[in-house]
Amino acid sequence: MVDAAPHTASMLDPIALFLAADWVVKAVMIGLAIASLWSWAVILDKAFKFASLNRQANAFENDLASGRSLEDMANQAGANPSHPLPRMLVLAMTEWRTARGQNLTDHQSAMLISRIDRSLDSVIARESQKVEDGLGVLSVVATSSPFIGLFGTVWGIMNAFGAIAEAGNTNLTTVAPAIAEALFATAIGLAAAIPAYMAYNKFSIDAGKFTGRLESFADDLQAAVARRLGGAAATPPPPPPSDFDGFNRGR
Repeated sequence: MVDAAPHTASMLDPIALFLAADWVVKAVMIGLAIASLWSWAVILDKAFKFASLNRQANAFENDLASGRSLEDMANQAGANPSHPLPRMLVLAMTEWRTARGQNLTDHQSAMLISRIDRSLDSVIARESQKVEDGLGVLSVVATSSPFIGLFGTVWGIMNAFGAIAEAGNTNLTTVAPAIAEALFATAIGLAAAIPAYMAYNKFSIDAGKFTGRLESFADDLQAAVARRLGGAAATPPPPPPSDFDGFNRGR
């Protein structure tokens, strides 16, 4: 009974468990620790990026909702804005300026709307890839870490049972430390997998929402350009309700 406390303390000490583990289990633990750090780097990077993207998008949408003209907004954004929403506006206004003053036929107006649509779709596709970049790392860590940790546990338990058989002693004080060393690998695997799994699901939802935001804005831009062209045949189907529904009508 006197030795129970030291054994319990050592079983709760991560450093002692790591140092006492087999070299294969140590390699598993080190790999899982690196994977966990990698996933946390992605998590922090994504958290800051999504916060920045949404903050800039909110400010841009508020400016549009205030009634400012699209030309003023495009001029303020510059030639190559970093955020996709003003970049899409600049692209659409550039096409509009090219066609402004020309007596376009309905077919030419439709071709202009189609060209703007393809350009905006290209921007949306590139931005969607950017916001989803790094999610694959979280997916791999979330799905593979528990199994890698389980492999380390199985390996450690096999070695522990072999050592116990050689010693010929099945006393609990002899078995428990060896089993704790092996199970520690599974604990590290779960510690790496759970945050990665939760972050992957959250950021996947955030990426989908941001892509939908870009698509909604693209629909509003196409509708605004079509109204300015005045071509009823070129007007696309009414876009779904959005934060920009009805902005700058008649400008």
